[in-house]
Amino acid sequence: MSLRISAAIERWPVAGQFIIARGAKTFVDVLVVAVSDGNHVGLGEGTAIYYRGETAENCLAQVEAVLPALEPLDADEARKQVQHLLPAGAARNALDCALWDLVAKAACQPLWQFAGLKHPPRPLLTAFTISLGEAALMERDAANAAAKGFGLLKLKLTGEDDYARVAAVKSGAPEARLIVDANESWGHLDIAAEAAALADLGVEMIEQPVPAGQDALLAGVRAPLPLIADESCHSAADVARLAPYYDGVNIKLDKAGGLTEALKISAAAKAAGMKTMVGCMLSTSLGIAPAFLVGQDADWVDLDGPALLAEDRDAGFIFAGGKISPPADNL
Repeated sequence: MSLRISAAIERWPVAGQFIIARGAKTFVDVLVVAVSDGNHVGLGEGTAIYYRGETAENCLAQVEAVLPALEPLDADEARKQVQHLLPAGAARNALDCALWDLVAKAACQPLWQFAGLKHPPRPLLTAFTISLGEAALMERDAANAAAKGFGLLKLKLTGEDDYARVAAVKSGAPEARLIVDANESWGHLDIAAEAAALADLGVEMIEQPVPAGQDALLAGVRAPLPLIADESCHSAADVARLAPYYDGVNIKLDKAGGLTEALKISAAAKAAGMKTMVGCMLSTSLGIAPAFLVGQDADWVDLDGPALLAEDRDAGFIFAGGKISPPADNL
């Protein structure tokens, strides 16, 4: 049975501004893919990995370029072929997840069951991101997040004034657990010393301290906190290369190119004795739904994308008490 595939770009406003070391965002453009077999429709969403040169527009063009190859196939075969037709990235993510959704619906199974989970997905404690800013502003934002029930806060750092920013957040939310994302900015620093200083403030994990491709800078580093690869890890094949330098990997479906590869990364990391984190780009609940399944077996979950938007899709994920929970019909 042949498929009918359509794709479109949607713009969603951010609540205020989302600021990291690479710049500020007031909206996010997401790529939405719909795949129909004539009886069911599967949906998937991807957010362009801007630091890899992706845009929503070139992701849309990637999807449109492979439609002639995919539409004559059935959904199972199309899901296999898209892994080879497109590189890892947001375009493949949106297509892959739409095909997973379609195949699960055609099989009359919830996606979690079709994906091999043994139990229905449970609510998960999720990090909430504190945007980069002056220490006083981050302190205020941390206090506001804690007042909303978020007990795990993630800070974006730059390699400059990091201690002051973390100390301010700790002051604003003294009971919160803290994790930090160095965003590749510590390549010139004494990483063990930086990590030790942040550990004294209660930080429990550090993402991507060195630039991607310069992971060997971590050789011999004995940090008191787990170091997690983010920008350095895109596929299951990366895990063995990163294992000597990192304690774990951050799995994002947009980086991995979909649920198919994300599940492989999770399995490879677990087999290597590494920790896993499941993260996201700015996205709606449609983009979060498959990542939520991977997060069921993760050590840290950072799926606050919809919570950072001014509005979400109807019947989206519920954020309450610091946890992310799906509505009954979401998965």
